[in-house]
Amino acid sequence: MDKQLKIISKPSPNFGERKNNKKPHIIVIHYTAMRNAKDALTLLRDPRSEVSSHYLIDETGQIFSLVKEQHRAWHAGEGKWRGCEDINSSSIGIELCNSGKSPYSFLLINALLNLVKIISDRWSIDKSNVIGHSDLAPSRKKDPGRHFDWRSLELHGLATKVQMDETSDDFWGNLEKIGYYVPNKDAYRNDLLEAFRSRYCPENFGYLNSRDIMIACGIAKNLNFSD
Repeated sequence: MDKQLKIISKPSPNFGERKNNKKPHIIVIHYTAMRNAKDALTLLRDPRSEVSSHYLIDETGQIFSLVKEQHRAWHAGEGKWRGCEDINSSSIGIELCNSGKSPYSFLLINALLNLVKIISDRWSIDKSNVIGHSDLAPSRKKDPGRHFDWRSLELHGLATKVQMDETSDDFWGNLEKIGYYVPNKDAYRNDLLEAFRSRYCPENFGYLNSRDIMIACGIAKNLNFSD
């Protein structure tokens, strides 16, 4: 991690005021699923698109600032995390230049580590609230995907650490404790399992298994919520 960041301002008109004077307590990580940073910047700054994010990081690690952190960017859409439904008013969104089909570059991840550290310190954001888009909207979104390097964030104390415990087999109950919204709908739960695995155990596929259950139990048991 570096001590200083070079951030280029590329203002987007797509923002508003945070509702009810909310302060951000969540960081949401996305991928652009676009060809390059130029195309992503065009979309995120086009008033007709009605989408934006606070930051964009390209493959070289260059960080672009699009919306000031005190404002409400339009990046999350409909979803829930720890009972919060207006994610845009409660979060800071970071877009990463990646297709979702290939590994993220070292330079991009290094820049992200520094940016998340700065944002988390500035707003006192708990590492358990550093999440992917798929965590809050698993039925709609897959980003940042199975190729994203969550382990690097964990090693730097910037995201919830993977832990295992076998004292509980209540997988869905433990997901609710972690912060996920868990309705009693099979289709949604299938997407939710994929989101959980993408985040915590990307080597897992197929039916729910004992490793999924033990990881969910370990994380839920060891979380210390601070917000």
